Amino acid sequence: METLLKVTGVILMMLSVFHVGFPRYFKWKSEFSFVSPINRQMMYVHTLFIGLILMWMGLACVYSPEDLISTKFGNQICISISIFWLIRLVCQFFVFSPDLWRGKRFETTIHILAVMLWVYLSFVFGWVYFSAASPQ
Repeated sequence: METLLKVTGVILMMLSVFHVGFPRYFKWKSEFSFVSPINRQMMYVHTLFIGLILMWMGLACVYSPEDLISTKFGNQICISISIFWLIRLVCQFFVFSPDLWRGKRFETTIHILAVMLWVYLSFVFGWVYFSAASPQ
């Protein structure tokens, strides 16, 4: 299970790094030119903090998998992360319009990969929590 968490940590750190390219890829400079400065700045700051959280999740998995597996606190972190990714999975279907990806090859591929990733992350962290030897 430690190896699985380490691999998952690397995936999370890669996802964190992808966030650096969001402003350019999604053309935020032109897209946000019509919104108020507070809304524009909130998008940049929230994206930065999501990237940081993903990096920290990944670092915890890579450098402290045994703590996540074998301590009550680690187990609580894992169930929290599992719920986080389950909520993200729900958002993929009920917040984002299918019009954003349906009928578009690249966007559909990204949608499918994202769904698979959210399921994987929810499963891994839930599995760590539910297979913990210590009583919750």
